[in-house]
Amino acid sequence: MSAVSQPYTSIDQLGRKVTLPNPPIRIVSVVPSQTELLFDLGLADSIVGVTWFCIHPKEAKSKVQIGGTKNLKLDKIASLNPDLIIANKEENDQAQIEWLVERFPVWISDIKTLDHAVNMIGSVSEITGKTPEGESIISQIEASFNNFLPSKNLKTLYLIWREPYMAVGADTFISHILEKCSLFNLAGSDSRYPEYSIEDIKALNPELILLSSEPFPFKEKHINELKVHLPNADIRLVDGEMFSWYGSRLIKAGQYLKDFVSSL
Repeated sequence: MSAVSQPYTSIDQLGRKVTLPNPPIRIVSVVPSQTELLFDLGLADSIVGVTWFCIHPKEAKSKVQIGGTKNLKLDKIASLNPDLIIANKEENDQAQIEWLVERFPVWISDIKTLDHAVNMIGSVSEITGKTPEGESIISQIEASFNNFLPSKNLKTLYLIWREPYMAVGADTFISHILEKCSLFNLAGSDSRYPEYSIEDIKALNPELILLSSEPFPFKEKHINELKVHLPNADIRLVDGEMFSWYGSRLIKAGQYLKDFVSSL
């Protein structure tokens, strides 16, 4: 028996009421990590549209592609006649989401901490009638993140872009994950995504530089590029999904991060 069998109102993470008359059967997801969550909740048959960047699971590619996270094809979404859209405050364009809100039920997440992610999973599973499945995912995430070993509290810079170099600053989910790993974010007191020249980075004197696999696909050659200027820094490539995807991928992220911390 579905957990959502009558008109149901859910409060999203912006404090908005989202009301569904019935369990959703035509869901559009405009956030990759939340798309993966919907599939893991067992909603594959109800998902009708996803973004170009929704690469997990592979089955997502069989759904209608509705543009990029910040460049949605609004007419195509409208043609799908969704009864629920799952979005995110940061990853999606505000004006586009406002356009969708005027026409369809849109549940919006706003995630800056692991607790926010867990709360999102609980709420999304509830509004889609998949509460038991959501509870199982949450239990696995909590187990995955138990018993972290303390790191060396290294002065760390997490880079997500090149030309210009862009780092992850304060009040972001990735910064919270760095804190969870007992790593000191050197950009933590700056803007959310500060830009740095190579001279700026040298002045920060990081002990550890993490080069994310997304959104800029850093490679081994970029380690060598930075080593010329920062020979004493420990510079590593990291899986950006494990640091930034706040859906069911967190089940895998906990062990990945533990192994990473142990390697420092």
